[in-house]
Amino acid sequence: MIVLVVLGALLVLALLALVHWYLWRRLVRDVSAPGGRWRRAGTVLAVVLPVLSIGALVGGRAFPMAVERWFAWPGFLWLPVLLYLLLALGVGELLRPLLLRLPARRGAGPAAAVPGAVAATAVAEEAPAAVETVPAVEVDAPSARTAPSPERRLFVARAVALGATGAAAAVVGNGAYGVLRGPRLKQVTVPLAKLPARAHGYRIAVVSDIHLGPILGRAHTQRIVDTINAAKPDLITVVGDLVDGTVAELGRNAEPLAQLRARDGAYFVTGNHEYFSGAAPWVDFVRELGVHPLQNARVELGGFDLAGVNDLAGEREGDGPDFGKALGDRDPARTAVLLSHQPVTVHDAVRHGVDLQLSGHTHGGQLWPGNLIAELANPTVAGLERYGDTQLYVTRGAGAWGPPVRVGAPSDITIVTLASLQV
Repeated sequence: MIVLVVLGALLVLALLALVHWYLWRRLVRDVSAPGGRWRRAGTVLAVVLPVLSIGALVGGRAFPMAVERWFAWPGFLWLPVLLYLLLALGVGELLRPLLLRLPARRGAGPAAAVPGAVAATAVAEEAPAAVETVPAVEVDAPSARTAPSPERRLFVARAVALGATGAAAAVVGNGAYGVLRGPRLKQVTVPLAKLPARAHGYRIAVVSDIHLGPILGRAHTQRIVDTINAAKPDLITVVGDLVDGTVAELGRNAEPLAQLRARDGAYFVTGNHEYFSGAAPWVDFVRELGVHPLQNARVELGGFDLAGVNDLAGEREGDGPDFGKALGDRDPARTAVLLSHQPVTVHDAVRHGVDLQLSGHTHGGQLWPGNLIAELANPTVAGLERYGDTQLYVTRGAGAWGPPVRVGAPSDITIVTLASLQV
């Protein structure tokens, strides 16, 4: 087992080195003179940036939070830049042959496009007709015209490098702004057959994947709390992955949760990242903040039952989801709304007669085309879908794990409005 882990790590490092060598070649070597400032600076960055990214990825287990922050910002931000640089350069590789074959600018004439053509033409004009050498020039000229000059190659290399860098910077910059600005409200209406008429229009705020950590802190929590409170929901649900760190490191950053206000209160279930960070202390801490943990438990609210199960990651600690405990003895005539961090548990929800499951976990893929990978592991990546008699709603989450960047998967806090069919 250890041998396989070591081999896997070496393979990843080799792939990372190969990718950065390619970037160095296209963005540094091909566009700069040997020994120049950009060549030296680019070479240093090609070594330092992947080291920072590795430090950011392993920092949570190797360093205290104060040290981890120094790696997290540059290391995590470089990862999406790397992704979109590779995608943009891939497009550039397709365009490069076309750019190299573009005709010379107007007015230059064929003589200017082919070095030595002027001299050859002059010789041809002075030579007698009997010994005219024009045919020889005509044989060589086409190959000379189709071979790009060194100046053209350098121009195209710089154009592709500049275009790829600009595109990657714009995409990542916009994606980072979306995360740091805070999530926006999303409205979803869910019709439920058993919901009584008196509960028609009941509004549940669903927030997940806040991911407090070395980058997203107290100000991020405050923005989320202010957004939820401004919506005036009847109920607030925090569906896992609140933190990436211990209570000692991040407790202060989570304190604004105590300001959450809703008629029927706020409830919390664990996500997989709580188990990476120490789930039991966090459950106790959010309870102190006035947010009620639902650990394989259920409460009866006006018009429906609200149940919550622990995350699947808790199974390694003997603290996994227990659907029987949360749902087994309830009145099946009542509507059941289940909080479960991972969408994949919807199949258990169907077996236990749940009407609506609220989940997070996927981030909607977070970084396109990550949604395509997320679809392989989750029944629903984002939005509302039906599985038998159970409806599943998956929020994209309010934060971001790793890079504070989202592309094609904007963060959200969802207001789920329950609609009765008996109205």
